Amino acid sequence: MSILLLSGSPASPSSTGRLLDHVGDKLAALGHRHSKLQVRDLPAKALLHADFADLTLKRAIDAVAEADAIVIATPIYKASYTGILKAFLDLLPQDGLKDKLVLPLATGGSQSHMLALDYALRPVLHALDARQVFTSIYATSQQLVWNDVSGLTVDPAIAWRVQAGVDALSACLNALRQQPDDVFVAQAQPVRLAR
Repeated sequence: MSILLLSGSPASPSSTGRLLDHVGDKLAALGHRHSKLQVRDLPAKALLHADFADLTLKRAIDAVAEADAIVIATPIYKASYTGILKAFLDLLPQDGLKDKLVLPLATGGSQSHMLALDYALRPVLHALDARQVFTSIYATSQQLVWNDVSGLTVDPAIAWRVQAGVDALSACLNALRQQPDDVFVAQAQPVRLAR
């Protein structure tokens, strides 16, 4: 099963990119292979003009289509996810995330932007028909400290959330791997109330 790490950060290096790489490392440690797509590397003109004939843009859209799971990361600017990420998501077909597991990540300057994932990004992911959108992980810049020598230091509360998100995604991927293609992982069961 393949995982796509999708970065919507316009900057490099960035806290968002470092958090995404950290999650990718955790998934790799559990035996999951992944690839990475950085929206900022796509040709701007093709992205903004929805030039589906552009081969780089086509490969990026195909990478989303071929993934079983997507870890999508964005910084939060002005109470929403980035414009370049929105431009890319707008190019996906209406069911562009059909049958996909999605783990949303975001970074921001303060806790006041934490809900942006839930009220701005999550509805778009559902509108694109994601099979499951896991609990969002949000971290402030103060919770992700970078040092050129020691690398990324993650606040313990964020480290716990990252591990919980990675474990949930991994468990679902492993369950999907064992299911026939036409069977949904979580089958609804009728609830019977005791009298």
